[in-house]
Amino acid sequence: MRRDSERSAPGQQETRAAAAPSAAAEPLAGRYRRVRQATLALAAPLGAEDLMVQSMPDASPGKWHLAHTTWFFEQFVLMRDAAYRPRDPAWLVLFNSYYQTVGPMHARPRRGLLSRPSLEEVLDYRRRVDDAMDALLAHAGDPALAGLVELGLQHEQQHQELLLTDIKHALWCNPLQPAYAARAAAAGAPPAATPMRFVAGREGVAEIGHAGAGFAFDNETPRHRQLLRPHAIASRPVTNAEYRAFVDDGGYRDPALWLSDGWAVVQAEQWRHPLYWQDDLAGEFTLAGVRELDPQAPVCHLSYFEADAFARWAGARLPTEAEWEASAAALPVQGNLLESGVLHPRAAAGATGLQQFYGDIWEWTASPYVSYPGFRPLPGALGEYNGKFMNGQWVLRGGSCATPRTHIRASYRNFFPPQARWQFAGLRLAQDR
Repeated sequence: MRRDSERSAPGQQETRAAAAPSAAAEPLAGRYRRVRQATLALAAPLGAEDLMVQSMPDASPGKWHLAHTTWFFEQFVLMRDAAYRPRDPAWLVLFNSYYQTVGPMHARPRRGLLSRPSLEEVLDYRRRVDDAMDALLAHAGDPALAGLVELGLQHEQQHQELLLTDIKHALWCNPLQPAYAARAAAAGAPPAATPMRFVAGREGVAEIGHAGAGFAFDNETPRHRQLLRPHAIASRPVTNAEYRAFVDDGGYRDPALWLSDGWAVVQAEQWRHPLYWQDDLAGEFTLAGVRELDPQAPVCHLSYFEADAFARWAGARLPTEAEWEASAAALPVQGNLLESGVLHPRAAAGATGLQQFYGDIWEWTASPYVSYPGFRPLPGALGEYNGKFMNGQWVLRGGSCATPRTHIRASYRNFFPPQARWQFAGLRLAQDR
C-alpha cells in the first residue's frame, strides 16, 4: 500500500469504483465496527511512547494512523452534513494526509512531533466519530453513502498494515530491538519449502483489471485487454536461502546486476543485505524481535532495485503485473495474511502448482505504476487518492502477512517507489519462453 505512509489505492458517484461493499453478506454497520476495532487491537500491544515514534519520513506514528483513519470518516462522510461540527477544526489540518483540495496539512516528516493531542484525546476522537457513524449507518440506505463508507474501511485496512510496518521500523531502530508481540512469527515449526519450478503462463489476449461485483479502487479500472507473450512464472516466491546465495556471490558488489539508480542507492546507503537481516546473515528482526533466519521462508523487505538485481543474477526477470494477475485470478484468496497472526512470511509447503500468490509478501512486478487505458480518477477530492501518484513508482501484487484478507484480490495494485524497503516486499521470478 502506499497511501502516504499512507499507501495504496479507490470508487459510484463520489466513490465510483466502489460499486458495492466488499463484504456484501455483512451489514455495513457491523463491518464498520469490526474494521475499526481491528485497528485498536493492532495498537493494543503498544504504549503511548511507541505510538508517537516516527522513525523516518516515509513512516508515520501509530497515533497518527489512529487519528488519520478517523479524520477520513469525519472529513468525507460526516461533514457531508452541513450541521455536523468537527471535534476540533485544527485537527482537520493535523490529520489530513495529502488531500490538497480539502485544505492545508501538517508536514508529513514532522508527524512525530505531535505530542498533542494526547493518545487519550485521539482515542476519544475515534469514539466520538464512531458514535456519529453508528447513528448515521443505523438509517443508511443510500448506495453512494455505502460506497463512501466502504472506501473509508478499505483505507483503514491499508493503515492497519502500515501501522505494523511502521512500528516494525521504529522498534528496529531502537538499540534494544524490542518485540511488538512475542507470539508473532512463532506459530509452530516452519515447514520446508517446496522446490521452485516454472509454470507456463497464459498466452494471448487476457482481460486485466477489476470485474464484477464488490469493491475495487479506481486504479484497478477499467478492465481492459492486454497481450501476454509466451512466458513462465515461478511456482513460489524466492526464499531467504536463494537470496542468501545472491549475497554470498557478491550481488551487492557487482554493478553489472543493478539499474543505474539502484546501484547509486546501494553505494549511498551501503546496502549489503535485505533490511532487517543481521550482518551475520543468520538472523533477522521481526515483529517478535530478533529471530533465526528461516532459509525456506520468502525473502522480504527488499526494494524494487534489489528484486530486479536478483532476477537478473538468477537469469530470469520479474513478472509484469498482467502476467501476475492472469496467473492469480483463478486462485482462491487464502494464505498467510493478517488474520493468521504470524505477522511474518512462512515457507510454502505441501502443495503443488502455483503457491503463495496471496499473503506472506507483496511481490514486486516489472510494471511501472501508470493508469490503465481509459482510467478516470474519482470525482472531487477523492480523485487524489491514487491518480496523482502515477509517477516514478512500481506495482506490487498479492498482499502480505500484514494484509487483511478482505482487503486483497487478484486485481489489487499496490505501489511504492523503487528504493522502498520497509514493507513486506519480496519477489517471484518469471521467464520468457
